[in-house]
Amino acid sequence: MAKEVYSAREAAQALGISLDTLRRWDRDGRIRTRRDAGNRRIVSAKEIARLRGDDGTRHMSARNRLRGTVRAVQVDGLLAQVEILVTEPARIVAIVTRDAVEELGLEPGAPATAVVKSTSVMVES
Repeated sequence: MAKEVYSAREAAQALGISLDTLRRWDRDGRIRTRRDAGNRRIVSAKEIARLRGDDGTRHMSARNRLRGTVRAVQVDGLLAQVEILVTEPARIVAIVTRDAVEELGLEPGAPATAVVKSTSVMVES
């Protein structure tokens, strides 16, 4: 992140949430905000990174992230099946595109995170 402090609207965009959600999180104490000279909410880059749980380069909004290790990758045409061992003996299996497997560098033994959102499972490395 280039800036040290973001407006509430910018912070909400960076977190993938609505401005109303950010305000609600502030009232509930879920996010740490300050007020500027005009009494507007501002959010530090560190707080955004803390809530996103990453270095600020990802833009997915999802609450459930299951870290694990890629156990198997099966590519067939345009699709690929990725099996991630999250906590033995549990595992997550996701159907993703072949391009995604190549872009993320997914191969057995590689670290990966299963991002569970709604009824879909997405994979990030």
